[in-house]
Amino acid sequence: MLRSLRLMVIGLAGLCLSACAGDIPYAELEARHGGEASRYMDLPGDLRIHYRDQGNPDAAITLVMVHGFAASLHAWEPWVERLEGDYRLVSLDLPGHGLTRAPAGYQSSPEAQVAVVDAVATQLGLPSFVLAGNSMGGGVAWRYALAHPEKVRGLVLVNAAGWPEAAEDENDSRPLVFKLLENPVGRSVLRNLDPRPLAGRGLRQAYGDEALVTPELVDRYVELARAPGHRAILTDPRRRSGGAPVTAETFAAITVPTLVMVGALDQVIPAERGAGFVQAIPGARLITYADGGHVPMEQLPDRTVEDLRAFLASLPRKP
Repeated sequence: MLRSLRLMVIGLAGLCLSACAGDIPYAELEARHGGEASRYMDLPGDLRIHYRDQGNPDAAITLVMVHGFAASLHAWEPWVERLEGDYRLVSLDLPGHGLTRAPAGYQSSPEAQVAVVDAVATQLGLPSFVLAGNSMGGGVAWRYALAHPEKVRGLVLVNAAGWPEAAEDENDSRPLVFKLLENPVGRSVLRNLDPRPLAGRGLRQAYGDEALVTPELVDRYVELARAPGHRAILTDPRRRSGGAPVTAETFAAITVPTLVMVGALDQVIPAERGAGFVQAIPGARLITYADGGHVPMEQLPDRTVEDLRAFLASLPRKP
């Protein structure tokens, strides 16, 4: 396994000599991937956050949604389309992702991501809300619930990251890009490589459905990854570091109602880790989608929205 990965890295290094790709200006990306619903917010530290505030502004429940690694707020649009009549829906791009701009040298970390979510919620005047996160965004969501329990009415973890990981075995089925990110040479290559050669295969593994991985989807992922500064943030090994060590006991301190959604066919994060969250978070409920992969909110929007609505309806009313 290690030998084959080393050979793959050497091959990619050679490929980079002929397949490097420069940045795409933000103005061009905003014209392609923004839209009428897109808004921008300036935060301290020279951050310019891309977000959307959609749905019913007078709704009793606001749902804030955080995307996964290398994704963007577009991942939540299937939910937005189905929920906008009944809820206020806020989605955002984290630094290094989507149309959010970060300064050169910006260091992402789980704590920094939590701070961005909190700053956006504060500027939007959200005293409390339901927080949903997919993959890396799920890790942001549960960390936020630990840091700001008074602001979270409910927690929705969709194939969430952050469960204490066992050592990966020889049958590691994750997309290649995640394996390369664990290798210094691999990270160096990815920092300059045109992401397109890896994007299609990785997205097919994540989505688990060839029909969903359209040319338009691949183009969006590839082009947004080429935003100025994004690849430097995405390949910085420090983005996963910081904070206290995470153990199963960490999650016992989460006190808000929690729904865990898991696609059983996930090839990015083993589905059994969802059961770990449920066992560790008091009162958490698990829903497993036998035909779901890593992004069930996009693969199975009708079924996941039906389950989400039931969870939202079960939440205690605000005093």
